[in-house]
Amino acid sequence: GMGNYHDDTMELLADKGNGNYGYIDSLLEAKKVMVQEMSGTMYALAKDVKIQVEFNPSKVAEYRLIGYETRALKNEDFNNDRVDAGDVGAGHTVTAIYEMTPVGSPAIKLDERRYADSSGNKASANTSDELAFVKIRYKKPGQSESELISTPVRPTDQALDAKETQFAAAVAAFGQHLKGSKYLENFSLKDIENLASANRGADDFGYRAEFVNLVRQAQISQR
Repeated sequence: GMGNYHDDTMELLADKGNGNYGYIDSLLEAKKVMVQEMSGTMYALAKDVKIQVEFNPSKVAEYRLIGYETRALKNEDFNNDRVDAGDVGAGHTVTAIYEMTPVGSPAIKLDERRYADSSGNKASANTSDELAFVKIRYKKPGQSESELISTPVRPTDQALDAKETQFAAAVAAFGQHLKGSKYLENFSLKDIENLASANRGADDFGYRAEFVNLVRQAQISQR
């Protein structure tokens, strides 16, 4: 499009063809897409990758997945190998961010549920120290049947550096701001900038500094 590159159309085309898309507006972005990330887009290591997260209702009162609206699957499709899903290439990492409200928090927005869940597992959930249970299904290239990986998530688990998590949260918050999400409430662009700046960490190629500058530009445009 002229003056509007319509990334939603590019995303739709990429999703339908199990591909990838990028918007190149600078030499730095060209190097990122065509050099540094090229191997990940050319060689798939896992096909039809599905992730399912079940939260423990005795620990987590509310949750929501941020993003991935166009990639959501029905629960019954998780074990169905005929249902198409995304591919993961060499060197790729996938980040899924959930906003969670702990049980007993004053931030809970929904009324208390009368029934714990449809299977009546309230007692077993209350005796568990797990926050959630994660299951991943994937197919190796050339295979038609998926393999399963599963693991519980406990409060003591911390696979990523805290700064990495905080910076990812800033990026997610900025995306929510651009979409006009009501869930940000009073979390401002300045708060997003401060969160990203404080947790920028290693930035060999300057991408994170570029993100902080984008947030600053968004603040200027609102004035």
